Amino acid sequence: MPLPEWLSNILIAALRPAADAVFLPRIEPGRTTTDQVRQHLGQPGEVFSEADDKFTWEYSRQPSGVHCYMITFGRDQMVQKLEQVLNEANYARVRPGMNGDEIRRLLGMPGSKVVFDNLGEEIWEWHIESHQPGEESYFMVHFDLTRRAVSKTSRRVAMKG
Repeated sequence: MPLPEWLSNILIAALRPAADAVFLPRIEPGRTTTDQVRQHLGQPGEVFSEADDKFTWEYSRQPSGVHCYMITFGRDQMVQKLEQVLNEANYARVRPGMNGDEIRRLLGMPGSKVVFDNLGEEIWEWHIESHQPGEESYFMVHFDLTRRAVSKTSRRVAMKG
């Protein structure tokens, strides 16, 4: 008898960190194929087309996890690069005027999106690695609803539990 979808989703979310810990270190540029990545990590959340027939698969671990992996493949279907994009260097690359597609390509799928009509903004939020035990950290990108462009970024910290 198949599992109910809600239970299946819970099990997948619970096992995902173990699969990441086992398979991600084994990914080797020039040796690991698209079929191998799909077999171990599943379907990507998004596929981005790049120059020179390259393409990048997004594997976001939001909202529960704190990582987003971008895996770039060449036209030969072999991994060229694996990057965990939720990092300080990429947060610093977010600039006013960028659009949602640019932010999605840079940071991956956010853990949440909330519209504040009274403030005229939409906030995308990523759960990110915390530097303090007992805390959870979040990086936020604020979009001006009129221009549909980044107006600023911010962070918040919450106590776990």
